[in-house]
Amino acid sequence: MDEHIPCDYSPLLLENQLCFPLYVCSKEIIRRYRPFLDELELTYTQYIVMLVLWEHGSLTAKELGQKLYLDSGTLTPVLKSLEKKGYLERKRSGSDERHLVVSLTDAGLRLRERAVNVPSSLASCVKLDSAEAQELYRLLYKLLGSL
Repeated sequence: MDEHIPCDYSPLLLENQLCFPLYVCSKEIIRRYRPFLDELELTYTQYIVMLVLWEHGSLTAKELGQKLYLDSGTLTPVLKSLEKKGYLERKRSGSDERHLVVSLTDAGLRLRERAVNVPSSLASCVKLDSAEAQELYRLLYKLLGSL
C-alpha cells in the first residue's frame, strides 16, 4: 500500500456497525425478560420454544427449528430440558420415523396461563410507542428475510 494515500478506517468504527446496536438490544431485551421468565423457571430459548408450541400445539423438531432459526444442536438440549419439566413430549412420527414430533403436554398448556402476561410486562420496559414498535418489527423481519 502506498504510504501517501490515506486509508479510511471509518467502516471499522463501532458507531458505524449495524450489528452492534442489534446485538446490544437483543442482549438487553433478553436480560429484561429474565425476572418474568425466572418465575416460570424458563430460559429465554425455552420460552420461545413454548411460544411456538402454544401457537401450533405440535410440530416436527425440524419445523420448530426453522421457525426459531435454531439448529438441532441448540434445539435438542432445550427440548430435552422442557420434556424433563413435563411441558412437552417428543415422539417419532408414526408415518415417518425420521421425523421427531414435538407436542405440548397438559402441563405445557397450563404453563401458558402463567405466561400470558409476560409480553405486556416486557412491553412496559421498552420505551417505544406502538407505531415505532410496529416499524421496528417490520424492519427486523425484512432484515431476517434478506439474510
